Amino acid sequence: MRRHARALLLALLLAAPLVGCATGPTFEQRMATFVGRSEADLVAALGVPVRTYETGGRRFLQFEQRATVMVPGDPWGYGPWGFGPPWGYRRPWAVPPSYAVVGCDLTFALREGRVESFTARGQGCG
Repeated sequence: MRRHARALLLALLLAAPLVGCATGPTFEQRMATFVGRSEADLVAALGVPVRTYETGGRRFLQFEQRATVMVPGDPWGYGPWGFGPPWGYRRPWAVPPSYAVVGCDLTFALREGRVESFTARGQGCG
């Protein structure tokens, strides 16, 4: 029985890194699925764009996404250096948790009603 338990434990340990590597498609891969699709398909999937612009036979649609994320503080009061014991007095430069707004500006270029390319800017893309 002990041999079987050891073999099972060894198999689980060897397989564990493989489980952690399983991820979905990247942001670029997800957005690339819209290339070649119609403007109606794009608007149906992403909603109404916040801006549109036409020039040189091309139409540009811009979508914006904003999210508020928590930025962890420094619970031990170490300040920017990250050293010192976790006990004792709290240093005056301790940083409490805070919040930040991250955004993603996504622009699709269309020609003849079909998505030709896209660009993304911002920390919230992904």
